[in-house]
Amino acid sequence: MSAGLHDTSRAVHRRFHWPGTPGSRRQGLPVIDRGAVTVACGLVAPLAVAGVLASFRAAIPATDAALCLVLVVVAVAAGGDRLGGYLAAVSAAAWFDFFFTRPYGTFDITSRGDVETTVLLLAIGVAVTEIAVWGRRQHLASSKRAGYLEGMRAAAQAVATGASAATLTDQVCSSLTAVLSLRACVFQPGMAGIGAPARLEQDGRVTMTRQSWDADRDGLPFSIDTELLAEADGLLVGRFLMSPLPGAHPTLEQRLVAIALADQAGAALANERRAR
Repeated sequence: MSAGLHDTSRAVHRRFHWPGTPGSRRQGLPVIDRGAVTVACGLVAPLAVAGVLASFRAAIPATDAALCLVLVVVAVAAGGDRLGGYLAAVSAAAWFDFFFTRPYGTFDITSRGDVETTVLLLAIGVAVTEIAVWGRRQHLASSKRAGYLEGMRAAAQAVATGASAATLTDQVCSSLTAVLSLRACVFQPGMAGIGAPARLEQDGRVTMTRQSWDADRDGLPFSIDTELLAEADGLLVGRFLMSPLPGAHPTLEQRLVAIALADQAGAALANERRAR
């Protein structure tokens, strides 16, 4: 991180309560790996349910047992973990075969109908898992967009209430830190290009030493800072100099939101200067 850049990541993490960050859990409490729990449930839950249902095998048709196991797969897949859902589907099909197809207690199947039921159980489990993963992705994308809008709303509110330049730029830095996964951000008035940083362009591209940088593939450059210019009517107001967290890969949508925030700050700062 370059000298003079303030570490904004901890403050923003505390504000937004991001999982896995210092402000998101009490010190000393164990961290539960949700993915590991889902995988364990995918392996064990179908076995447990099939074992219980096997006790009533004489009274419960095999198709009803298959439907019960489908519900177990749905419950596991609802967490949105693909591996856990797949394991639950395979486990449900295997234990259905073991407990509810003849000969019982083996993984052999002699009936064509039982083969079709087992394959269908596996196929439904995989399909349900894919639907659950897709739904979780859509939910996360929606939550991110809501966060972007909140950042822009907060910056707009700072402008509308006549906040000082320092308050406004601090607010925008906080929003940029959240949107782009930064570890540091600082606004430098009237500066651009000093120190040969990478630059986040108006179209969302990232350039470095006048060469295009594949931000979608490589994320923001970690070895050097990245500047985002704040301009108004084509005139330079200043720049936001940013240092990303390791592995930060903001999407094009996130980069365009960051540009909109910088433009908003540039227009407000320019108007403030004219009013003096």
